Amino acid sequence: MTSPDRLPADLVLEGGGVKGIALVGAVVELVGRYRFERVAGSSAGAVLAAFVAAGLDADGVRERAARLDYDRVPDAWAPVPVLAPAVGLLTRSGLHPGRYVTEWVRRELADLGVRTFGDLRREDPGDDPALAPWQRYHLVVTATDVTRGRLLRLPWDYREYGLDPDAQPVADAVRASLSIPFLFAPRQLRDPRTGRRSTLVDGGVLSNFPVEVFDRTDATAPRWPTFGVGVGDTLSDEDVSVFGHRRLLPPPLRLLDSLVATSVTGRDRTYLAQPCVRRRAFSVDTTGTGLTDFDVGAAERARLVTAGQRAAREFLAGWDWAGYLRDCRGVPTSSQPG
Repeated sequence: MTSPDRLPADLVLEGGGVKGIALVGAVVELVGRYRFERVAGSSAGAVLAAFVAAGLDADGVRERAARLDYDRVPDAWAPVPVLAPAVGLLTRSGLHPGRYVTEWVRRELADLGVRTFGDLRREDPGDDPALAPWQRYHLVVTATDVTRGRLLRLPWDYREYGLDPDAQPVADAVRASLSIPFLFAPRQLRDPRTGRRSTLVDGGVLSNFPVEVFDRTDATAPRWPTFGVGVGDTLSDEDVSVFGHRRLLPPPLRLLDSLVATSVTGRDRTYLAQPCVRRRAFSVDTTGTGLTDFDVGAAERARLVTAGQRAAREFLAGWDWAGYLRDCRGVPTSSQPG
């Protein structure tokens, strides 16, 4: 049940492939108490972030998440087992095209009245004055441009490619963020001014957990908190694989597999270890579930959701907004915002 007097907050969701199921449980708990003004996400976190930004309550989050058929996420280029994925990897840089998840996200968001980022516009006179017009949205999705070698925060960075942020489909940005290297084919972004094309892959390659994305840059104290939700603090043996069946890979591909998986899941760990970051972020224990375990069963999905709910409850029980402002933002108790 969603409380009618929910407090404002921002939310950042980490990527993590199938582990992202745990985010559902955490978000269900959080949206019961908080109204999220802005939401950011990477990879699997981008999918859920889009739904939260569209205004779903706890029941809506559960309902939409239950509609995704995980068995169909690793779809095929052609109905030819083994050969089609291999050809796709060699010719299109991905074992799977990712058509199913793209159209699923597009259809579900359209049902909520969200097609382009223009549908997620946000105007608030109390925002950081440094925010430009092209940064005033309810949703931010991260992706990695490997052509230009930079992190993208979409829709903010579309204008640098000669594109109108308002006109860009939200589902396309989410799909770009889901492009786990070599697993799902990368996406292309074309600059209409020059014709130059950029190749976009998983946002987690450069920033899988951008907790700081909504932080104010002026001297004003934050009006509300930003919460971060992750899906595991360490890389265990089952985490460090993108392809799956890692032992069957030849040594060079095994090393490449580990490098990619580490980039996607471990890039932000040093930053997240900082005390004041840990004060506003928590991780869900997803031990036992791999990044690409798309054959996950109903019992395992339920376990992950429950783990997310439990982690959120424990975090909220110890959350101290006044203490965070005092210790991490230097705001005296007497001058803290209401």
